[in-house]
Amino acid sequence: MSEPASTSPGAAPRRAVVIGGGMAGMLAAAALSTYADVTVVERDVLPDGPEPRKGLPQARHVHVIWSGGARAMEELLPGVTDAWLAAGARRIPLPTGLVSMQPRGWFRRWPEMQFMIACSRDLLDWVVRERVTKHERVTVLQRTELLSLEGGAARVTGVRVRTPDGEERALPADLVVDAAGRGSCASVWLEAIGVPAAPLEEVDSGLVYSSRIFRAPPDTEEFPLVNVQSDATVPVPGRTTTIEPIEGGRWLVTLSGTRGGEPPASAAEFETFARESVRHSVVGELIAHAEPLSDPVVTRSTVNRRRFYEKVKGWPEGFMALGDSVATYNPVYGHGISVAAQGALALGELVAEHGLTAPGLARRAQRAVARPVATAWELATSTDIHYPFAIGKAPGPANRLLGAYVNRLMLTATGRPLVARAFFDVVTLSKPVSELLRPAVAIAVLRGPRRPLLTAPPLTGAEWEAVTGTTQGGEVPGARGRTAGASPTGNAARSGTS
Repeated sequence: MSEPASTSPGAAPRRAVVIGGGMAGMLAAAALSTYADVTVVERDVLPDGPEPRKGLPQARHVHVIWSGGARAMEELLPGVTDAWLAAGARRIPLPTGLVSMQPRGWFRRWPEMQFMIACSRDLLDWVVRERVTKHERVTVLQRTELLSLEGGAARVTGVRVRTPDGEERALPADLVVDAAGRGSCASVWLEAIGVPAAPLEEVDSGLVYSSRIFRAPPDTEEFPLVNVQSDATVPVPGRTTTIEPIEGGRWLVTLSGTRGGEPPASAAEFETFARESVRHSVVGELIAHAEPLSDPVVTRSTVNRRRFYEKVKGWPEGFMALGDSVATYNPVYGHGISVAAQGALALGELVAEHGLTAPGLARRAQRAVARPVATAWELATSTDIHYPFAIGKAPGPANRLLGAYVNRLMLTATGRPLVARAFFDVVTLSKPVSELLRPAVAIAVLRGPRRPLLTAPPLTGAEWEAVTGTTQGGEVPGARGRTAGASPTGNAARSGTS
């Protein structure tokens, strides 16, 4: 490996500009700060603590970092996981700490296969932001507007910005990274300097989110994440419910619904939706015993949108995009942050190997970013396109065949730990989608689940009693679907891995 030019004795310091001070931008700055002086251009004022940010309205809903993303962040920012946990986040083992009704039934709570980091989005961002902005080679320009790219179609040489006092000035850079998120104007900026437009694909299920914060009942510090997912094979709107334990002894509860099945914006209807509009009422039953701390917050901007920048011929030197600037996904799958982390890590590895100004670096980086994007994109859109009134390209025969296989795989995952592990390896972005087609997995899928479907959410009796104060057995009122069932049985959490 050759030494990057920015660290060679006597070499002038390399310069990078990152557009956007959100999670993707901070991770990009972390990836580059070893090799360049990094300037982060942010249009908003960044909070000094784990507080809401104007440019991130979706932060009020459930966010998690899957283990594939957490490992990437740990490489970029060693010790960040411990910092999250010290600030109140939870490391939840999967599927041990998960009570989830997926499309084909309840997951068993097998011993740990992967994990997630669970807390509020404000806390996730703040811990990362605090560590990155303390780096001596990182400068953040707040309340600064990005106006255009400098340079031409062959090479981007920097950006032009407007400062808080109205002054316009250029910021030269060896590399510009667009991490501006859903509101990125990169396609407009690139067109203005003569770069061909990137292919664009969209799949819009019309998803709407509604979230509230509750005070968690006492003695539930280790309570699992609970969710009920929709079944896209049934021709009705997809509705979901999720309880995420977050810092401060609270539950963040998110309801979602696709076009025609949108969740309520009113507090009066929130619990009713969780009880009566989804495939199982467990979330509604649990939040009935928790104290609401906020009114519902609704978000409607949830379209899956991907720009295939890696396919643009004549991609300019000195510019790349990552995170939501490249692709946005239905947030119910929780992949956005983890994909951004893996993209930033790939960028840092390429700069370490080739140097910041190596010919073709930007194209290599854009192609590297596309790999985790492709996995998350396939997982999100292959489901969303099947909901009623979804807008997007209809799946072809190959996609329908793959969909049938995945449905069988999801059924098998309820009763075979080998298949469950493959699923969690992929959904946490720890392994590629091809893991689902590995011969041993495919053979297990053909054989089907070894154990019968669970008929109840696998909460233990102690977990149920901690929330409700009862040891109630029998049917949970309002249970729905093919595996609609009883209140917690307690046996599933202790089942083995055979």
